[in-house]
Amino acid sequence: MSGQNIVTPSAESLAASAKAASKTGIPPVHLWNPPFCGDLDMQIRRDGTWFYNGTPIGRPALVRLFSSILRRDGDDYFLVTPVEKVGIRVEDAPFVAIDFEQVEDGLQFVTNVGDSVVAGPDHPIRVTMDDSTGAPAPYILIRANLEALIDRKSFYRLVELGQTARHDGEDWFGVMSGDTFFPLIRAADLTDAG
Repeated sequence: MSGQNIVTPSAESLAASAKAASKTGIPPVHLWNPPFCGDLDMQIRRDGTWFYNGTPIGRPALVRLFSSILRRDGDDYFLVTPVEKVGIRVEDAPFVAIDFEQVEDGLQFVTNVGDSVVAGPDHPIRVTMDDSTGAPAPYILIRANLEALIDRKSFYRLVELGQTARHDGEDWFGVMSGDTFFPLIRAADLTDAG
């Protein structure tokens, strides 16, 4: 016997550990290196809904608690506590930016789990284009390699604030937040699309 306790992952044990670890804010999951305990039947859908065993988690406080122990390593997502690390599935981004407002420092985004960040060098905005539909998918970095998909209404509001500026030697249409310009689409592509 190795003397190591075998931990069987469950949503209940993760919630208890997360609650204990998050008493002073977002736990330092990037510093924890517990053993991998397997995958949990948990999924975050593109619209930000969390599912456990195929059923939506209806308690916002529990979703917020789980979101506080979420970590991304490469392309994989995990819920991490000091004693266990379990894999979960994320359909797109783990969070959804559901609104933003202009503040003194720039554009402040709020997510579906209550995080709030101002877009800037530490919280960049990026846009990818769907190869098959050509539809934009805008994201903002929330924390430690975890992004939020910017919802449609907020993206339309961002576009209304847009301006053309030089970026990497080309004209781009984008938005300013603080002193940072975030390119959304090449100005030439915008003209072609119109």
